Amino acid sequence: MSRTIVELHLLQTVPPSNVNRDDTGSPKTAMFGGTRRARVSSQAWKRATRLAFDDLLDRRDLGVRTKRVVEFVEDAILDKRPDLRETAYDLAASIATSTGLKLNKSKRKRADETPHEETGYLVFLSRLQIDRLAEAALEAAPDGDPAALKGYKGKALLDTGHSIDLALFGRMVADVSDLNVDASAQVAHAISVHGVENEFDYFTAVDDAKREEDDDDDEEDAGAAMIGTVEFNSSTLYRYATVDANRLYDNLGDAEATRRGVEAFVQAFVESMPTGKQNTFANRTLPEAVLITVRDSMPINLVGAFEIPVVADATGSRAAAASRALITRATEVSTELGQRPVASWVIAVGSAKEAMLGSTDGSLDWVWTTLPDLSGQVGALVDARLRSE
Repeated sequence: MSRTIVELHLLQTVPPSNVNRDDTGSPKTAMFGGTRRARVSSQAWKRATRLAFDDLLDRRDLGVRTKRVVEFVEDAILDKRPDLRETAYDLAASIATSTGLKLNKSKRKRADETPHEETGYLVFLSRLQIDRLAEAALEAAPDGDPAALKGYKGKALLDTGHSIDLALFGRMVADVSDLNVDASAQVAHAISVHGVENEFDYFTAVDDAKREEDDDDDEEDAGAAMIGTVEFNSSTLYRYATVDANRLYDNLGDAEATRRGVEAFVQAFVESMPTGKQNTFANRTLPEAVLITVRDSMPINLVGAFEIPVVADATGSRAAAASRALITRATEVSTELGQRPVASWVIAVGSAKEAMLGSTDGSLDWVWTTLPDLSGQVGALVDARLRSE
């Protein structure tokens, strides 16, 4: 069976910002090619992508990642049987543990002051799976008696019916490995194509009431009520992600859902951004260049194009120089290494577009497109390839 692997290569310039900070509050960085680079972790951009699905997919196609599994199942039980309010929570806890999930007492208390029970780790469940758990609990205990679930084996309830986001990003349950779902999407840590040095913004905050009193009290201190610093950097980032459409199909078991998943991932990954310090820096941007490739062999990260830090070209544009480096590496991978993609699409703006137009030599076939059309074009090809097998 031939493979269908979608790759996303993005160049995105971000102004002064701190979208993803470490435990000290500093923007994350990494050494690459012997040079300190700005870095945004894969986890940060995966979460931003997943949250963007809310505007792109039906709620029924999405799941929830939470420790509060029992509460979600309880709500589903009460939606179906409001008369079981007295025992719904115990039913939900019993059916949850029947799958192998372990529950711990939570510090939070319910309205009646009884403790909640939570899983000891985040569990990713589709809304269909939550509904299945509720239905199974009611089928096994129609009178609402939790004792009827003693010995019940519910692990199979979580084997199928995965949501699109669960099928893309996977699920790991350390102590119940049978519930694991292999992710079909991989996201690299975004790194700057050039070296960076973090900078510091010194800020002050003035007490408005103190300021108003200054005219009446010569002894009132007119200084700042708070001072501090926030660390930041600015960079042009190379972002990379890949979706194994075959694995996504295996996880979902439905070609149409697979197409929706690919299209949503393409659009969400391109348009999303982690929200760290967004109110401070208003740093949200869109990529200058997007290269999408579909391969039938293996995913290939083109970050090697930036091992030598990019220097601004004669026009002063670092994004243009990075775009040339990206296209050059993509062409070399295709011609010299024999990894020719099945199809390629390109979107670029400004100096990046001029650079990419001047870099093509015909050895790498690509289709120039626009962001509103991109996800549909990629989804159509993936759908055609999956249905032809």
